[in-house]
Amino acid sequence: MDLVGDRWSMLVVREVFFGNHQFSQIARNTGAPRDRLSVRLRSLVEAGVLERRSVSEESRHEGYYLTEAGKDLSHVLRALLAWGNKWAVTTPPLRLAHHDHALEPESHCSTCGNTIEDTDLMGEMTVSGWDMSGRL
Repeated sequence: MDLVGDRWSMLVVREVFFGNHQFSQIARNTGAPRDRLSVRLRSLVEAGVLERRSVSEESRHEGYYLTEAGKDLSHVLRALLAWGNKWAVTTPPLRLAHHDHALEPESHCSTCGNTIEDTDLMGEMTVSGWDMSGRL
């Protein structure tokens, strides 16, 4: 949450995910103040979520692109979009399509293939001095 939990980070990641790589595109589509956007982009690059590189071989302009860590956030983006379309708006501004049908995201376990249900999950603390209710 320290990396992507602030007001602008996931909006920035969303824009880059949608193919908007230039600062001006990201600024226009997020509505972020330019000074804050500049700081947020720098922190996402430093954290390894985004990288800066040339837009094309012929261009001197640089753009922002998702790293592997940034691409792993695509699942989060799709889940947030589905939630927002269901609960936050009357008419969704965007729907994702999968081949010839509307995308209905669902989580599956990569080990057994089963659909993930909240009732099937258990937390296991891997840090000493903590349990699921907090610090011991």
